Amino acid sequence: MEIVNLVGLVIVALLVLVVVALMWNAFWLWWQSILSNATVGLLQIIFMRFRKVNPAVIVTVRITAKKAGIDLSADQLEAHWLAGGDVARVVRALISASKANIQLDYDRACAIDLAGRDVQEAVGTSVNPKVIDVPSGAMGRNTIDGIAGDGIQLKVKARVTVRTNLDRLVGGATEETIVARVGEGIVTTIGSAKNHMEVLENPDKISKMVLQRGLDSGTAFEILSIDIADIDVGDNIGARLKIDQAEADKKVAQAQAERQRALAVAREQEMVALVQENRAKVVLAEAEVPKALADALRAGNIGVMDYYQMQNILADTRMRSSIGDDARPSGTEPTEE
Repeated sequence: MEIVNLVGLVIVALLVLVVVALMWNAFWLWWQSILSNATVGLLQIIFMRFRKVNPAVIVTVRITAKKAGIDLSADQLEAHWLAGGDVARVVRALISASKANIQLDYDRACAIDLAGRDVQEAVGTSVNPKVIDVPSGAMGRNTIDGIAGDGIQLKVKARVTVRTNLDRLVGGATEETIVARVGEGIVTTIGSAKNHMEVLENPDKISKMVLQRGLDSGTAFEILSIDIADIDVGDNIGARLKIDQAEADKKVAQAQAERQRALAVAREQEMVALVQENRAKVVLAEAEVPKALADALRAGNIGVMDYYQMQNILADTRMRSSIGDDARPSGTEPTEE
């Protein structure tokens, strides 16, 4: 029993120490808030720990806001903390906006913070406009390239000065949209020029035409100016395209010529085959002659003397042909009589 009582006393003592520690820390935070005229209830401070809220941050942030002339209750700060927001950053942004006479209430600041935007940076950009490079480093390229009416490529770098529009920060497009729209405007302006000299002589033509397009519509920024930082002449894309087209036309013509040649060769082979076929028909016809002669002799249509006379004529014809071939110069073709 003595051991049980001793263990019970130890447990009670530990609980008392824990309660005293909690009360001591909470007491000093409560006393600090009272001295700073930003009172936070003692029980509220104690219960914050059970709600997994850091009471030191809440009390410190409330005191900071109160000293800056912004009255925020501990419940408001605690609610934003429980929602996953950064109360310290929100209060710093409110103080900065207040000092710069920028209209920003606590609810809007919390909404911006919970949306994943850096509300303090947004206020800073509203006071001190920022410069966005076009193209940006995330695009993986150094210039925005466009082709003028004469086929000459121009490489452009621009710098866009923007100011954060706090009213459109929640739900508004980000910097990437500004960069994409400005890049599109640059390419369109260069493409609408008759020749590249128009753009080189008046680079501000790009800025004016891009600004007229209202590129900041629906974004979280207000475009103040677009400045052309650099413009260079690139390749003669038009000439290269013409060369490529000429090369393609040449290949098409060669293919057509090869097709015609193949057709001619095929036709020639057809004619050779036709000649051979006709020669075969002649041979077949000549083979019928002896049979016709035999039939004529049997029928009595011709006599034996007629047959011998015809053979003499054929022999005489062959002799004359042989003599003619021997007397003809080499390289000449025989002529048919």
